[in-house]
Amino acid sequence: MIKSCIIKYNLLVIISFLTINMAFSQNTTVKGKVVDQATNEPLAYANVSLFDEQENLITGMVTPDDGTFQLQVPQGEYILRIQFVSYKTVSLPIDANKSVTDLGKMSLQEDVNQLSEVEVVAKKPQMEMKLDKRVFNVGEDLSNIGGSAESILDNLPSVTVDVEGNVSLRGSGNVRILINGRPSGLVGISGGSALRQIQADMIESIEVITNPSARYEAEGNAGIINIILKKDKKGGLNGSFSTNVGYPAIYGVNANLNYRKNKINIFGNYGVTYRENFGGGYIDQSFFPKDSTAYFTYVDRERERSGVSQNARFGIDYSFTDNTTLTGSFLYRVSDEDNISYNYYSDFDENRELYKKSVRIQEEKEDESVLEYDLNFTHKFSGDDDHKLTADFQYRNNSEQEDSDLYNRLYNLDREQYEDSIYQRSLIDEFSENIMAQANYTKPLGESRSLEVGWRSTLRTITNDYLVEQEQQDGSFENLTDFTNEFIYNEDIHALYAIYNSEFDKFTYQVGLRTELTDVRTELVTTDTVNTQNYLNLFPSLFLTYKFNKLNTLQASYSRRFDRPRFRELNPFSNFNDDRNIRIGNPNLQPEFTDSYEIGLLNNFKDATFYSGLYYRRTTGVTDRIQTVEYREIEGETVAVTIHKPQNLAERNSIGLENTYSHDLNDWWRLNANLNVFYSETYGEVEGKVFEAETFTMSSRATSQMTFWEDVSFQLSAFYRAPQQSTQGTRKAFYMIDLGLSKEILNKKGTIALNVRDLLNSRKWRSTTEGEDFFYDSEFQWRTRTFTLTFDYRLNSQKQKEGRGERGDNDFGGDEF
Repeated sequence: MIKSCIIKYNLLVIISFLTINMAFSQNTTVKGKVVDQATNEPLAYANVSLFDEQENLITGMVTPDDGTFQLQVPQGEYILRIQFVSYKTVSLPIDANKSVTDLGKMSLQEDVNQLSEVEVVAKKPQMEMKLDKRVFNVGEDLSNIGGSAESILDNLPSVTVDVEGNVSLRGSGNVRILINGRPSGLVGISGGSALRQIQADMIESIEVITNPSARYEAEGNAGIINIILKKDKKGGLNGSFSTNVGYPAIYGVNANLNYRKNKINIFGNYGVTYRENFGGGYIDQSFFPKDSTAYFTYVDRERERSGVSQNARFGIDYSFTDNTTLTGSFLYRVSDEDNISYNYYSDFDENRELYKKSVRIQEEKEDESVLEYDLNFTHKFSGDDDHKLTADFQYRNNSEQEDSDLYNRLYNLDREQYEDSIYQRSLIDEFSENIMAQANYTKPLGESRSLEVGWRSTLRTITNDYLVEQEQQDGSFENLTDFTNEFIYNEDIHALYAIYNSEFDKFTYQVGLRTELTDVRTELVTTDTVNTQNYLNLFPSLFLTYKFNKLNTLQASYSRRFDRPRFRELNPFSNFNDDRNIRIGNPNLQPEFTDSYEIGLLNNFKDATFYSGLYYRRTTGVTDRIQTVEYREIEGETVAVTIHKPQNLAERNSIGLENTYSHDLNDWWRLNANLNVFYSETYGEVEGKVFEAETFTMSSRATSQMTFWEDVSFQLSAFYRAPQQSTQGTRKAFYMIDLGLSKEILNKKGTIALNVRDLLNSRKWRSTTEGEDFFYDSEFQWRTRTFTLTFDYRLNSQKQKEGRGERGDNDFGGDEF
């Protein structure tokens, strides 16, 4: 019986979309909003249809995330029917003889009998393409199960994560990462490593915004990645529990709970994970000093990482009225890691004869804690979702402590025993404090226009205390003053923005302007050196949209964005992890500015969606980490030391074409594919030396998900990135294949899944780097192939069935730019 109803439901959706184009020739609008009767929350994916008095279907649509619907029909009398699986169908006559018929909120009541019988589990699309962003539903991608935020991001189209956890979007590393639309302690001081601590089960979806409007903060030249955490909207007690094990060692448990009744909604999450990661690689170095003969060094690198991380999040929503809600939440994250790295050096003379072997060992213990408080206020005027005021306040502090023991050992050539050893130790104590306040007000100006204004202020302080000591012959320790320092970073940002939206006929446009005042002050306490930077900047944005029909839309957009130097890039003191590879900051580093243009065509078909976008970015003041070689005295011998220092180059011009395709081939097979092809040229001059690069490259990702029978799914995904030229060398090509298998159990309340990440163990970052007197060839693998087995149990959480053919309106209906 239920299967028959679902088949009829699917046929109804398909028929409704075959007739949807009829709406464009009419001039009468029927609109409203579908909500859950118990919770008053909007219902997405509800089927809304209009029939004439003879029960002939006239038109219909599927509600977007906010539950709204808007149908255009000839004037007359109709029957409105709203259907949603596991809810009672609403059917009522309406008089649509006005220019606009506003039905207000349409409440649906859960059908208890149907809920107990539902057997078919719905699946959202892995990827939903909207005009201003792409939304990736994390739980629908089998390769994400049992992973972390870092591995999820690395699995997204046009997004890559390098060996140090740095995230890039469309080839640019200047991307802003937000949690629920705001900066968060889940990202931490050192974002890459913190992303590894966020369990996949905490994440609902990820939004990729390549050309943000003035509503968003201006930082992030490449765009914004917004991670949306889970928060159930249903009444009563809902939640999920998961546990996973894997190889190399992964052990984790996670719980998400949500309780909603009347005016109160309580939500919480707790997760704990233990992980081990093994990586390694090599650097083959050639040095050509001007005043001496050439020599060569081969570095064999090994790395072991292990640690426990815990995340706890708790919050309460209180609805004073249907239109006014106050939300308070806090987040606590703590991690404890043990890391060991080995750099085995083999030094060769000009004839490539081995003459010395040594090893640099670092044993590091890293502890981090984050505490964050958030307060959000939302008020909708007269129950109008488009006329509202929101305000947010956030306080966050983050502390990191890294204790390292470092050993330099000189071996005999057989490397059977060491002949000499130097023991050093370092302590990094880092603390950051952030305060953020913002307010946003949106007001409709008639039926097709609106104005949005907002304010935001952020105050940030980071203190970095770095102590390095070396053991003396008598057992005492001497401070190495060249590496010991205390660095204080203060950053105040104040912003105002305004956005005007208007719609006429098939055109929609949005004009925005954001202004940001930045005040940065850095202080080297050790040397009593103070550096200040102040700048006031304007950031315009423009979006133009033309809807050919309900299924095909063209959009052009422009925005100006920039990237401030990170505090580590401004600290002129070097790190001490590897005395032959040293990274230092540049206190004179300036922001880089980008003008970003994009034009894209979104095509929705019965069972498929295709987006093709052409983009162009012009960046001035490009920041690049330039490598140079200095010859220093280490252990009584002159050796080559590689210096990594960020520098402002002149400019970079990039043009690219990105194509994204999603297709439900039938009820059991879904394909997603992405291809990003771009050309980039970079030019700059540093200290009289010219640095330039010209590259034409591409990246591609494809995913195939199949359901062999009703409760077993299989997924295969592949990624390839072509070689890319940098200002000092080449990043070589690499590829990766992932597998996933899942089975529904326990009457669809449980899922067991097996995931194999990097099946061929091929995820290795390879590159070459060259300068006037050096050439490097390197390879590094951050983590090896992983196997993960995950069990997930859903408490009173019933997945809804999505009808076939819903894609056409779901992907962009009702959303803002």
